[in-house]
Amino acid sequence: MSVVVENLTKIYGEQKAVNNISFEAKPGQVLGFLGPNGAGKTTTMKVLTCYIPQSSGQATVCGYDVQEAPMEVRQNIGYLPEHNPLYLDMYVREYLRFIAGLHKISKPNQRISEMIEMTGLEREQRKPIGALSKGYRQRVGLAQALLHDPQVLILDEPTAGLDPNQLADIRALIKQLGEEKTVIFSTHIMQEVKAICDRVVIINRGNLVADDTIDHLQSVTTGESVITVEFQSKIPQQQLKKINGVKEVRHLNGYRYQILADAEKDLRASVFDFAVDQKVKLLEMRKEVFEMDEVFQRLTK
Repeated sequence: MSVVVENLTKIYGEQKAVNNISFEAKPGQVLGFLGPNGAGKTTTMKVLTCYIPQSSGQATVCGYDVQEAPMEVRQNIGYLPEHNPLYLDMYVREYLRFIAGLHKISKPNQRISEMIEMTGLEREQRKPIGALSKGYRQRVGLAQALLHDPQVLILDEPTAGLDPNQLADIRALIKQLGEEKTVIFSTHIMQEVKAICDRVVIINRGNLVADDTIDHLQSVTTGESVITVEFQSKIPQQQLKKINGVKEVRHLNGYRYQILADAEKDLRASVFDFAVDQKVKLLEMRKEVFEMDEVFQRLTK
């Protein structure tokens, strides 16, 4: 059920749209696939879904090679592209029945009803797609991607055009699907990344610049681990600097300090032990993390 990308490269003429990237998406997690416009995200997704061939490297979906077994790959993937292609003159149920026929789904009416309920299209199911709002068209696109119960979902900007209530519903649905399927989720909305994704892959100008958990990326992007502490009384900075692993101590105000260490070092246990040894009351201690927007900017600028 996993997606494995190894040394994938795609060249258009003299331009490398994707440059030797490798990553893996596994079942039971939502992988955020991020990057600025023109970074190579859509190109990578088109290779994975067999729309275009790679120039070199390898990609497999559920064990099937995208070049050697494209039909098997397509059978195992549900794809919602950024520009959702729909037949606007068809009605919602009519369109989904057409897609069900392409996938040769047994009991299509039952499966269509399940997808309509899952994606919140009950009130719109008998309308022509051309009469729907952009948000409901996205729901139709998501329903067709899920219709054949694929093992892998590739979703490119799936929440574009949704209102706040729709956003909450679709985010919850994607999170739920990620518990049992392999989901690759592309978006420019960093709040969605934090809310939905378990891990992120970030590419910039065709190159892989990050492949990590969100929490770890937020804490190590600057190359430093920073904690903020507040004691009940004043502590000399020189005394705090003697804690094992401390690189720098900054006095903020009152009895509050920032303590810096190397990125991989978590000083919270050491600071707690220090407070116990010194018989000083510790009022607050938190590890500082950067918001995903700032992490993204630092990695792609």
